[in-house]
Amino acid sequence: MIQATLLCTALALPALQAAAADEWHFKVTNATETRITKLQVSEGKKTWGDFDIGRGIAPGKTETLVWDSSTDDENCEQWIRAKFSDGSTSAPSKQNFCEDLDTPIEFSEE
Repeated sequence: MIQATLLCTALALPALQAAAADEWHFKVTNATETRITKLQVSEGKKTWGDFDIGRGIAPGKTETLVWDSSTDDENCEQWIRAKFSDGSTSAPSKQNFCEDLDTPIEFSEE
């Protein structure tokens, strides 16, 4: 019985990895001394949508974020900005979220 469970688990792992690889994701590096508390994206810098980043992104950390499937019909090129625990907001930067998914977007002191 244990062998059957292990075999099912072993066969399921590649399927889970394939599903994760199909998700649209991007990475963010916080190169500041202040915690990122909110990430916001916008197609035209008029209205901003919030990413759920839990407790935030600590200084010096890199996190991988996954787009919700509800955004699948949106443009690849969007603006992104970070809000910090000290109340400041980064300048928005335009990113192509369909290309180069593994090079982090870096937020740093300006």
